[in-house]
Amino acid sequence: MTDPTPASIPSSNRTIMIVLAYLGLLALIPLLVEKNDREVQWHAKHGLVLLVVEVALFIGLSIVGAIVGHIPVIGCLGALAVSLLWVVLMIGILVVHIICIVKGVNGERFTLPYISQYADRF
Repeated sequence: MTDPTPASIPSSNRTIMIVLAYLGLLALIPLLVEKNDREVQWHAKHGLVLLVVEVALFIGLSIVGAIVGHIPVIGCLGALAVSLLWVVLMIGILVVHIICIVKGVNGERFTLPYISQYADRF
């Protein structure tokens, strides 16, 4: 018997689509265009969930920074600490995106705890 589900058809421009999958909202392009390539779909979904988590982190850090900045006496030092945390977070996100792109282009998957599990639900 043959398998009723169609096999994943590799796209001719898979590399470009995997790179787009980790460039913010551009992940919508491979998600909508490459519907037959399961690997590109996985990376696009993973990139979108990663984007949502990043936006949530930025909003949360902005709220904490605004609150800490208004505390008398330690507000300035707290705002400086939040600013440094912001820079570390940005560098960390950039590193994660680069790792995801490199592994994706090489045919591998970079799974992040909780984030990848959530992306697999879609």
